[in-house]
Amino acid sequence: MKPVIECHGLTKRHGKLTRLADLDLQVREGEVLALLGHNGAGKTTTMKLILGLISPSAGSLSVLGGAPDGPHAETLRRRLGYLPENVSFYEQLSGREVLDYFARLKRVDRRQVDELLERVGLAEAANRRVKTYSKGMRQRLGLAQALLGDPQLLLLDEPTTGLDPSATRDFYETVGELRERGCTVLLSSHVLPGIEPYIDRALILGAGRRLALGSLEELRREAALPLTVRARGSWPGTDWTQGWDAAQVAPRHLNGHALELGVHPTAKMAVLRRLTETPGVEDIELLPPTLEHLYAHFSAPHDTGGHS
Repeated sequence: MKPVIECHGLTKRHGKLTRLADLDLQVREGEVLALLGHNGAGKTTTMKLILGLISPSAGSLSVLGGAPDGPHAETLRRRLGYLPENVSFYEQLSGREVLDYFARLKRVDRRQVDELLERVGLAEAANRRVKTYSKGMRQRLGLAQALLGDPQLLLLDEPTTGLDPSATRDFYETVGELRERGCTVLLSSHVLPGIEPYIDRALILGAGRRLALGSLEELRREAALPLTVRARGSWPGTDWTQGWDAAQVAPRHLNGHALELGVHPTAKMAVLRRLTETPGVEDIELLPPTLEHLYAHFSAPHDTGGHS
């Protein structure tokens, strides 16, 4: 099956400034890919290229089977949805009128409008003017707009801005439903703990270059960061500071009933053996590096402080 997004050596320059350099990427149908990076990393440039808003300076890019900035663009726009970071609508229109307007622009069935308003929790506010909406309500209206026409590809730029925890959870459940239906989702976010359970892979960019790409497990293997091992129980007289290879195991928190160790992946089994063989250990918890840890590891040397 042909990838939904495929690029080889994708490069975008503005004068002497290279916004994106030699990006190779394939995104499959039904995949949720997180696009991560500091300001200036190339995230927004990548999204604009995929949307066909700008053209590559070099390399090739295919989105849903064609170049997004060529004759294919008109067809493509009806098959993708886009939620920008800062959504803005005609303030004097109601939520329903806004969606109806976009449905006509996109040439999709306008009967979807009420269903989508219900889906994003705006059914009761459908007839209120957008100028009365809170930031979170506007964000939900933006999501409904992006979902018009059951897109095959969905691009979401900081999609949970302004959403409370409950609305954020509902949003990611919607993303999960879309993935099950075969929709491909490209998701840019700075709120990394929120997206971790919902993504298939992460692409980490820095200064316009690809720093890392893979599933959480693949990135963990590549980074080889320490994992955290926590134990609880009662172990009178046991000296947990002794008996470890200092390069592999770092005791961080010690008292009579709790223990926390930073453990190199290669020492994990040795640590578990010792803990399970020690009388009084009642519970052991393994915490692998989070997406935040991995992001910090791969992107730390590439903070440019600019704007993407």
